[in-house]
Amino acid sequence: MSQLETPQSALQAVSFWQAFLFWLKLGLISFGGPAGQISIMHQELVERRRWISERRFLHALNYCMVLPGPEAQQLATYIGWLMHKTRGGIAAGLLFVLPSLFILIALSWVYIAFGNLPLVAGLFYGIKPAVTAIVLQAAHRIGSRALKNNTLWAIATASFIAIFALKLPFPVIVAVAALVGYIGGRMAPEQFSLGGGHGKADLSFGPALIDDDTPTPEHARFRWAGLIKIAIAGLLLWLIPMGLLLASYGWEHTFTQMAWFFSKAALLTFGGAYTVLPYVYQGAVDHYGWLLPVQMIDGLALGETTPGPLIMVVAFVGFIGGYSKGLFGPDSLFWAGAAAATLVTWFTFLPSFIFILAGGPMVESTHNDLKFTAPLTAITAAVVGVILNLALFFGYHVLWPKGFAGAFDWISALIALAAAVALFRYKISVIHVILVCALLGLVLKMGSVL
Repeated sequence: MSQLETPQSALQAVSFWQAFLFWLKLGLISFGGPAGQISIMHQELVERRRWISERRFLHALNYCMVLPGPEAQQLATYIGWLMHKTRGGIAAGLLFVLPSLFILIALSWVYIAFGNLPLVAGLFYGIKPAVTAIVLQAAHRIGSRALKNNTLWAIATASFIAIFALKLPFPVIVAVAALVGYIGGRMAPEQFSLGGGHGKADLSFGPALIDDDTPTPEHARFRWAGLIKIAIAGLLLWLIPMGLLLASYGWEHTFTQMAWFFSKAALLTFGGAYTVLPYVYQGAVDHYGWLLPVQMIDGLALGETTPGPLIMVVAFVGFIGGYSKGLFGPDSLFWAGAAAATLVTWFTFLPSFIFILAGGPMVESTHNDLKFTAPLTAITAAVVGVILNLALFFGYHVLWPKGFAGAFDWISALIALAAAVALFRYKISVIHVILVCALLGLVLKMGSVL
């Protein structure tokens, strides 16, 4: 047996429970947003363990890029499904989310129950400016990758004007961008052929369990019966809890409205969590009043510092809404928050599993097609404008905490500037920036108290 054959022979013995332990580990260490999470999976699954080849990994990732929802979590679900059928996909996807859910429930409780204490207030005083810089960096990072020509720059500019000046709803912006990309991909394909990829599949790290020429597993072959079965199961998994909420609480109850609102939000997360945050803000803050604008910024900070997909910030939104509304009475505030956080997580992530389990067999039978990637390219360009608007929104609430009529918070401005320099110039990780800024805010606040 040659040296090159040895890794593949060993990998053939990977069991469901061996994979289960890896997905659990991934759920606990998946910091750094989607880029960091995808990088971890690539290093572990493609380079080191060789469970899947570079080309098959990128082929799966490109499909996840087209979908609404957290692409890293969907990629884990896809690979888990490809290796160990439906239970493998469900295990991989759930373990990517559950550690973050439990951590965020605990942190949200500390935040809402003890947030007025000088210690906690000081930490968040430093974190808020850092989050503003982080969102600005996200706009720059996505923009530098996505805006490769004047057409895409024009889409990004129009998107910013639409949401900043015209106050158009985010779903409308996404729909128009997708339509522009679809038409543009047919009329001027060279302008829209850049989206949907994370690199070239021209690297090889030796034989892999799922290699370039590995036949599609039997369970991953497309069948209409399988597609219908998954679609019906997904519909029931949405209808049954929604029906129970309606029967138990009625349509106007906070739980029911959360389930409906986050079901819609789940279908709008093209390009990552930053893109849907304006929509969540419009609904959760402006329309429903589940939390305050400043709490939304704090929730994003908690999402940045915990493992799992950033869209898990919805668990924070749910917890604060359930807790502040006292849905189970004044003696059960924590349990009301925990129930709401779990509820919104279910309705936010359910579509991701359905998209992978239903669409995976079609992806395995085809290759990238411009008619799918061109709308993604346009949506990603539009996302840049939306995220820039989000950065301005955060900056306003951080630097003018009492509105433009109030005083300018120059200390927060200096912290934000320092965070931006650390992120842009010195490429320091997001977690380290948040931790340092949190300690700085604590020192400043405690110093003023003393």
